[in-house]
This record gives sequence, C-alpha cells and structure tokens, in this order.
Amino acid sequence: MSEFPTKAKVVIIGGGAVGVSTLYHLAKKGWSDCVLLEKNELTAGSTWHAAGNCPNFSASWAVMNMQRYSLEMYRTLAEDVDYPMNYHVTGALRLGHSKERRQEFERVASMGQYQGLPLEMMSPEKAKELYPFLETHDLDAVLWDPLDGDIDPAQLTQAMAKGARDLGASIQRFCPATGVTQKDDDSWIVHTDKGDIEADYVVNAGGYYAARIGEWFKPYGGRDVPMVVMSHQYFLTEVIPEVKAWTQENGKKLPMIRDVDSSYYLRQDTYGLNLGPYERNCKAHWITADDPMPDDFSFQLYPDDLERLEWYIEDAMARVPPLGTAGVGRNINGPIPYAPDGLPLMGPMPGVKNAFEAHSFTFGIVQAGGAGKCMAEWIVDGQTEWDMWAVDARRYTDYADHDYCLQKAMETYGHEYAMHFPHHQWPAGRNKRLSPNHDRMIADGAQMGAFNGWERACWFAAEGEDTSEAGTETWARQGSWTAAVKREVEAVRDGVGVIDMCGFSRFTLKGDGAAEWLRSMVTGALPKVGRMNLIYFADNRGRIVTEMSCIRHGEDDFTLMTASVAQWHDYELLWRNLPAGLELADISKDITTMLVTGPKSRDLLAGISDADLSAGWLSLQTAKVAGHEAMLSRVSFVGELGWEVHVPTENAAEVYTAIRDGGAAPFGMFALDSMRIEKGYRTWKGDLSTDYTMLEAGLGRFVRLTKEQDFPGKAALAAEAEAGSKKAFATLIIDAPEADAPYMSTIFHNGEVVGETTSGTYGYRVDASIALAMLRPDLATPGTELEVNIFGQMCKAVVQKDEPLWDPENERLRA
Repeated sequence: MSEFPTKAKVVIIGGGAVGVSTLYHLAKKGWSDCVLLEKNELTAGSTWHAAGNCPNFSASWAVMNMQRYSLEMYRTLAEDVDYPMNYHVTGALRLGHSKERRQEFERVASMGQYQGLPLEMMSPEKAKELYPFLETHDLDAVLWDPLDGDIDPAQLTQAMAKGARDLGASIQRFCPATGVTQKDDDSWIVHTDKGDIEADYVVNAGGYYAARIGEWFKPYGGRDVPMVVMSHQYFLTEVIPEVKAWTQENGKKLPMIRDVDSSYYLRQDTYGLNLGPYERNCKAHWITADDPMPDDFSFQLYPDDLERLEWYIEDAMARVPPLGTAGVGRNINGPIPYAPDGLPLMGPMPGVKNAFEAHSFTFGIVQAGGAGKCMAEWIVDGQTEWDMWAVDARRYTDYADHDYCLQKAMETYGHEYAMHFPHHQWPAGRNKRLSPNHDRMIADGAQMGAFNGWERACWFAAEGEDTSEAGTETWARQGSWTAAVKREVEAVRDGVGVIDMCGFSRFTLKGDGAAEWLRSMVTGALPKVGRMNLIYFADNRGRIVTEMSCIRHGEDDFTLMTASVAQWHDYELLWRNLPAGLELADISKDITTMLVTGPKSRDLLAGISDADLSAGWLSLQTAKVAGHEAMLSRVSFVGELGWEVHVPTENAAEVYTAIRDGGAAPFGMFALDSMRIEKGYRTWKGDLSTDYTMLEAGLGRFVRLTKEQDFPGKAALAAEAEAGSKKAFATLIIDAPEADAPYMSTIFHNGEVVGETTSGTYGYRVDASIALAMLRPDLATPGTELEVNIFGQMCKAVVQKDEPLWDPENERLRA
C-alpha cells in the first residue's frame, strides 16, 4: 500500500463523479501530484443512486458545451483508460405539447447544430416508429437526440479514477477530511483522520455535503454555500413482456423519453422501465432542526414516498400503456443537491484565495466530464475554454440566504423542464433587496424583476393592462409588456424618463500607485481626473473578462462601477490581484443610481439641482439635487441626452420623488435594453464574455497596444491585430415577424453556420428587430444578407454599418 501523501498540488474533497473527473483532468493536464479524499468508498453520495441519464440538451450554451464534451469523452473512455463500462447510447425523444415548447426545441436544436450535435426535429408519427409503445395523439413536436443515453455512474467514476491513478494521482478512500487551515502564503493544510496534507489549492467537491464543507472556509473569507438538498425519486418496474420482446427482436434498447410538459423521464432498464418525475409537490431534506443532516449518509436512501408521484405515474402510463401493466421492482429516493437555479456551483470559491468549488450538480453524471475539464482549466490556467458564467459560484452573492435557496430550489425542482421565457420573472425568493423607491414604483405599476437580488422595474403597466404571470409566458414579441415598453421608449425619446438602477456594483480604489496598477490591468487608457470612461479587462488570450465604468476623482482615487450581477466576480478580479498598499472597498449598498435621460432631461434637472448642466459628455460633478449632495455623470446607456445621478441610498427616495414630480416618466429594464441595442451598447456576459476577444467584439478603440504597461492579453491582441480576427462584431436588422432573436441564435449564410447573436430585441425608435452578433469576418460588411434561426423560423437579416442605428453621430447624446 502506498504511503499517505503529506504534500499535494491540489486536494479535492469528495469522491463522486465530479470530484474524480476533476482529478482525472488535472492529471491529464500534467498535474499528477494531486490527491482526492473520500470519507467512504468512491460514489458513496448522490453518484451512487444517480439514474445516469446523459442528454446533450440544454437551453444554456455553457451547459450544452459541458454536456457535449462529457458525452464525447464517455464514448471513448472505456478504451482510453482500459476499464469496461455500461454506456448505452439509445437516443432520446423529447416530447412537446405546445407551440411554445416546439419553439424551445427548435432553438436548442439550432444551438446544437452550431456545436456539431445532430439534434433533429421530428414529427410525432416518426417518433412512434422509433418507440412503438408511445401515444402521440396530443403531441405538437418531438426533438430527437441520437447521442442521448445512459451510463452506469459507478463504472464511469471508477473508470476516471483508474485513469487518474494511471497518470500518477492519488485517491484516498475511507479518509474523511475534517477541516482546513490556510497558511500565511494562502496555501492550505487539509486535515484528515489519517494526517494532514499541505496543498497549494483545495477543491470543495462535496456533493450534498458541500455546504457543511463550506463552513470550514468561513474564517478565510468564505460564505454560506447557496444550496439545498432535495429528495428525488425514480422507480424501476419489473420485467415488461412487450419491452423484452421488442428489445430481443431489435437487438437494442428503446430510446429514452422525456415528457417535459408533464415533467418526467422514462427510460428502459434491462427489460423494464425507469420512471423519474420532477414533481411540483417536491420535498427538501435536512432543512429543519427535527431533520438534521447526518454525519454520514453514504450508500443510504430516504424512505419511499410514492404518493407524491401519483399524477406523474398515471400520466406516464397513459403515454406508454405497457408501463401500467408492470409492478414496481424498486424505488430509489435519494438526496441530490440543488443550487437556486438548478445549475452547479463551479470555479473560484467566493472570498477565498486558492480554493475552488465543484458541487451542487443536479445532473452530475452527464456534466461530470465537462465539469472536470473546466475545473482543471480554472485551477491550472486561471481561465476556461468556454465562458462558464452560467455555473460560476460567484453568480450568487449575500442575498442568497437559506430562505432564498430553499424557495428557489423548490421552484426550480418543480419546474425542472420549464421554459425560461425572456420576459417572464419567476416569483419565488423575491424582495431580498429593495430600492428606497420600491413602493413608489409599485404604485406606478412597476412589474419587477430580480437583478443580483435587487428588485428593479422591468416595465410599468397602465391601468387595465395584463399583469398576470401567464401574460409573459411566451417567446413572441407581442406580450403583456409590449405596449408599455413602446410607451416608455417614446417617453424617453420625446421628453424625459427616469429609471431606478439600484444595485449597481460599485468599488472604490485608492492609494499611491492605484492608477499605475490599473493601467497594468486594463487594455486601454484611464480617464483624466474629473472624468470617466469605460475600461476593459482581458485574460491572457485577449478575451473579455469584464467592462467597468471608471470614475476618476483624483490621481489615485477611483470609483469603479459594473453590472449588478458582476458584483463578486468583478470585485474578486481586483481583489485577487491587488498589490499591497492599495485600498479596495465594495460600496454597492451605500450608493444608488438613477438615470435621467431624454431631450428634456436638462430642463428637468435645472429645476431641481444647482449642477452645471452645460458640462460635456463623460464629465463628472458634485452638485445638490433636491437638496441632497449627488454626483452627476454625463452619460446615458440609452443614447439620449442624460445624466446618471448617484446619491447616498438614504437620500434616494427624496431625489427620485423630485425627479418624478419634475415630469420624468418612469421606464424599466425592458425599455433600457431596447434602446441600448439600438446604440450597439454591449452588456456583460451577453455580448461581453470570454468567448470573444476585445478585437473580435469590435472594441479595438479600447485597446492601446502602444502603452508601456504589459496588461493581460497584450501579446495575444497584438498577434491578433497582425494576423486578423476569427470573428467580427456586427449589428443586424432582421425581418422577424413573430419574435426577436434570443442569445445564441444561430446565423447562416448559404446554408452554412457563420455566427451567432449575442443579444436581440425590438428597437422602437428605429422600428425594427435588431440583434448584436458575432460573424465570420468576411461577412461582417454592410449590406451582407444572412439568415437567423429564430425558434425554428429562418429570418432574413442584413448587416448594418458599423455605427449606432439610432443617432449614429451621437448628436442627441452630446446635445
């Protein structure tokens, strides 16, 4: 038996599929001096009782990438590591009952086509040929994935474990981690029952124990891990004669079925069927004092609770009648972790240096391969091949308390297969952070949405307009919000409007050398004292990490503002690289912002402030507004004359009231989005992501290759400037009669995939459907005709000039 390791590059805590995959991928990248700790046998947690389903399907571009990689890896893994596995590639039929569901299928199929996946829309009649026991009379559409299937979770994990060991990595079974201590140099001591291990990095891959492990990191900057443990049941029937006969006659298993509108999957298991519902009347565990989490739940299950599943069982029996002829052979009711949105928590551990997270996987088997790849890239390279913000652990900040996590996990589990419509707001876990103007906005008809926990107005309903949740459950352009958004845009265009932008992420940076350090971090120039501009941070590939508004109060005195959802991500970008002697503080809760904009905004502000309103674009000043000190910045994200009014949170209500009473019409985030796209303004993690370089995204004016500082990505961008970019930014006007292009709509030219949209909406000032896009460079020339797949409808698109569609000379903005 090998000696117990006392030193390691990385220690991974947790021996499920994700933890072992991370170890395997670290070893594949050459980091073989890594150790995985498992308190029991490998796979003792949720991996043990997982069903092992392996879909490519995801409405998330990042998650589809991750799952696609996993399935590609699994198809050769047995041979790659010389370990036999049961992996059945049966294909899967995803059943849709409505036009909206068919549109979702069409969108995902198009995304899959871009990624090289053979996803195919299929008629119900064709589906019945593949699955003869299927009742199809009420189906609208079917999506077929021939690469879907199922894998044995234990064999998968053991195969990756063998691969890791063969490359030199160490796995310590029956070796519980008991705690961690961080040393002065930010490295770690991981404590175990068998001794301590010194490590450069630690990974929390603790599955449904991840929150408990997360407690160990609180003394070093950690937080409450935002997750809940849910009870998930599936049952396996006894042998069904019809299934057995079909299998023996055809020499293969039946395809998987997912009836997503009824919310269950049904797959063949030996000669029976495996039914797994995601029921609305779901149940969380280990959330109350009388139901404490046990110290060890290895290879254990909850008691059966089949009454919760009755409706789903009956529905499935009507869909596949032979199911109703078989008895239940075995029921599985086990714990699975849920983050609030049902996606995993991965990447750098918020607030803690040299620590990472890879847990809360509700679909950990299909995602394990891709997750291990991404984790190894994060740890070794400091960046991932694909932009993985969708699963980044920093997407939840301190509003995500236990109440929020429980409400959202229950909502997400009960709507596991739900469609996420662009203008729909989910109701659970709301009102965690309220603007001082919340009540006034509600009285004005505001329909709210949550942004990093902050409640902002999305649109303002007039009396008698539909404010039901159902009114927003559509992919179409026309919905309950449409008239309001048009009304709000016109109010800004022709007069003056105000939007409460509570929750901007806002950091102060001070200290001798702050300016010089910032210059070494960003791609371009800093503003002069008393001015502001945009600054961009790139990774070493020249890809976009983030965008911030840089407000310069003094030579080494800055306020940096960024998107609300970027709060922890962007703070940590600064904090993790901050030199000694500089001061960085998060003041996001102390100051709030109102944007006052439109051709009459100067007149309005003149009546309630003593500001010099003749100061030019991008200028800053301190002034009194409604009797309270405020900072005014001459910018407008909607492309009209306007000012951002920044005030202490305690004074915001009086200032907002004065602005409203002065004649400003309230407008919401939907109108803001419409107007910023007309100006070609990008948004974070939509148009601005690490999937694109600064030059590809058309942001070359913010890149200064001649400056002396060697900023991250400088060499890569210089090489790209010389060799040419692989993609090019463009604005499209689309002949889209029904719906606007959502994020990652596939773009075609002569039947060939040539790009993708990064955001899209209707522009009410230019009266057109618009999309911002990334294209093959030779096609990003004005007048080029393309086609965009919008929910299955091929829509003509024309590339526009490289300038804003609205007010291309910025005359209104600079008025």
